[in-house]
Amino acid sequence: MNPKTLKQLSNLCFVLGFASIIGSIAIWFLTGGSTEESMAHAERFGIFVGLWAPTFLILSNRFDRYADRISG
Repeated sequence: MNPKTLKQLSNLCFVLGFASIIGSIAIWFLTGGSTEESMAHAERFGIFVGLWAPTFLILSNRFDRYADRISG
């Protein structure tokens, strides 16, 4: 891969990391429902989506470092 593509992947992963955080919060609050079971499901699903954020942010960092290393 060329450095430009790696930088684009880095930027995409960075945006997806923050989208995961926002999506997690939105899922938690907007899909709660009225019963205890549906509220618990919304909480678990929100946490699950929120766990993607560190992965995307780490991938963003790694793609950026690799692009810098092969370009210079």
